Amino acid sequence: MRHFKNFMVLIMTLAAVTFTSCSSDDGGGDDPGQSGTPSGVLVAKVDGNNFQSLEISSSATIANNGQNLVIIATSTNANAFSFTVFGFDGTGTYPLGGGSNIFNSASYSETEVDLNNPQNSTTEIWQAPYDDTVAGELVITEITDTKVKGNFNFTCKNVGGDQSVKTITNGSFNLNKEVVN
Repeated sequence: MRHFKNFMVLIMTLAAVTFTSCSSDDGGGDDPGQSGTPSGVLVAKVDGNNFQSLEISSSATIANNGQNLVIIATSTNANAFSFTVFGFDGTGTYPLGGGSNIFNSASYSETEVDLNNPQNSTTEIWQAPYDDTVAGELVITEITDTKVKGNFNFTCKNVGGDQSVKTITNGSFNLNKEVVN
């Protein structure tokens, strides 16, 4: 009986390892494309620290008869990214700042929530561009009926606060698409 019990424990362990280590597409997994960004979210490094948004609070909205793109993505700790592209024209590279691209913008914000007194919560915003040079770029790599995918990098400045600069690298997104006219 002891050998049978050990044999059953071995079988159950092997079955658990087999079923949990198999790779399959469960419909909510990673983007099979080049970026590897999970479906519905935006990921990036902010001064080398990982950021990942929540699917429920992340979207890419195409507005004004397809002429504008607005991306908003918020994480569990109330940090967020936003992008605005005026003159949106589908897939391609959109510089953030520099000459006539001054209206294409990106921002990163951090919110400190005071749970004891929510009115004392503070938000710091780093924006790009912050002068007349190109601060980075937003690249739209794919648009489907339901998704907008791409990548980005930029440098942003806390112009309304301490003037600190943050570097955003390895940014990518695989966001649910909304259309508003």
